[in-house]
Amino acid sequence: MVDNKQQWKAWLYLSPAIVLLLVFTLWPIINTVRMAFLENYKSLEAAGGATFEFGIGNFLKVIQYKRFLTCLKNTVLLCVLTVPLSTILALLIAVALNSIKPLQRFLQTIFFLPYVTNSIAIGMVFAAMFNIVGAFYGTEQEIIVTAGIINNVIQFFGGEPINWINYGSTYAANITVMTIYIVWNALPFKILVLLGGLQSINKQYYDAAKVDGTSRKRIFTRITVPLLSPMIAYVVITGFIGGFKEYTSIVGIFGEKMGPADDAYRLNTMVGFIYDALSQNNQGRASAAALILFGIILVVTMINGWVSKKRVHF
Repeated sequence: MVDNKQQWKAWLYLSPAIVLLLVFTLWPIINTVRMAFLENYKSLEAAGGATFEFGIGNFLKVIQYKRFLTCLKNTVLLCVLTVPLSTILALLIAVALNSIKPLQRFLQTIFFLPYVTNSIAIGMVFAAMFNIVGAFYGTEQEIIVTAGIINNVIQFFGGEPINWINYGSTYAANITVMTIYIVWNALPFKILVLLGGLQSINKQYYDAAKVDGTSRKRIFTRITVPLLSPMIAYVVITGFIGGFKEYTSIVGIFGEKMGPADDAYRLNTMVGFIYDALSQNNQGRASAAALILFGIILVVTMINGWVSKKRVHF
């Protein structure tokens, strides 16, 4: 405890961080709420002295936007597909890594590399992997196909190249590519958290189970998962929060149009909608969309918290 007479020193040391939090965190939140309730708020017009009425018109325009449901559907679908899948895979990989003593640190580093790599750069690599380009040559219009590594593998096993992300590709193919990429990109952080949790579990539980002749499957379901449940709940909650903010991965693969050339914005998300509104100098609508997204994330987090109280063993 800091002596009461010396508290001013503690406040003095904390003051730079507090000022930065107030300026770059608290004030933007307050300003976002303010702009969301100012009808058709635009910063350039406000700088010119224009006034805006207070109301909920921005929220109504966001909901009535013809692609709003598409943005919401894409966001929810990617969360539902990627969070459970990435959590299960991360748990299995973490358990496998924990049981491998040689080269464990080296493998941890390899698995963690995607987490510290730029998402846009990784997205461009994935776009090249799933790419397929057709070109016409000769008088008979022979089609010469240049395929990425994924289609090369499919062809190697006797399959036909799939149009994953290019002109004429299907929505299912696009979502499949995004699911693979997001799961792959989400694994490093979850593996690190779960592996840390595994290494903190008291080894006496496993020793007692071995003495009783318990099978590995039962050890996993009755010891590992229950004792690791706080970490699992944490990665699930943070996974949903991150999933609802998905944007850069889609831009990395499909570009700014967030979809194939024949159907721009097919994979647009809630965050993409917010960026589009900001690019059009419509800060009021962007702020309203941000608050709607915040409300959705809050509800999902509260549901996760409620489920965690019943399922998590501390």
